[in-house]
Amino acid sequence: MMLDTAEREESLAPNTQTAAEAARYALLRRLAPSMRHHLVVNLQPIGMIYEVMDRRLKAPQPDLASVHESAHKINGFARAALNSCLDVVSWLAPEEGTTVAVADGVRECASLLATSFSFRGFPLRNEIGSPAGTVRRAALRNLLTAALIHCTDHQEPPAELVLTAETQSRGIRIDLTLKPGSGDAGFASERDYRGLEWADVEALAAAEGVELHRDGHRLSLMFPWA
Repeated sequence: MMLDTAEREESLAPNTQTAAEAARYALLRRLAPSMRHHLVVNLQPIGMIYEVMDRRLKAPQPDLASVHESAHKINGFARAALNSCLDVVSWLAPEEGTTVAVADGVRECASLLATSFSFRGFPLRNEIGSPAGTVRRAALRNLLTAALIHCTDHQEPPAELVLTAETQSRGIRIDLTLKPGSGDAGFASERDYRGLEWADVEALAAAEGVELHRDGHRLSLMFPWA
């Protein structure tokens, strides 16, 4: 029987529980800049569309069809912004039992981090394809993003990150391979918070019930099926 997050963490030693909580906080702090970008990307166009619509309304003979079209666009971006806000909240306070298709979960993690990684000289390539099956969304989010950030914290750019997957009877194994020397060096930037250590990734894996293995420049995560 699969345990929920609270039951899994209660089964851990007290020091391991504390380590998992600290690692989760550190991860969220490191994800904050990407989350901020995720939130504002749909809000920025609203101001520009409003300015265009305002100018059109001030014309001697306003083109009402164009104004209506602009209002429709604003409504669309506002809905997208609301969905982004709800999505970010689910990162901060995940609902127990929520599952996600593997491909969708990996895609959302990759899209959250891809832009910042690219700027830093770590292009991210998603080659997992479309494996069947679902996993716990919180586990995939926490472990995959933590593993990606950990790898970039301990490798000088440029280096390419490649994600692949292998379906097994008990779950899905996602491999993260780091290829030093690939891509552009990017731009150096100061971290908003401390780096993620291997101990942080291990603590999160223990708390989420995910098997973890590291072999040179390859890191493997085994997520049990939901």
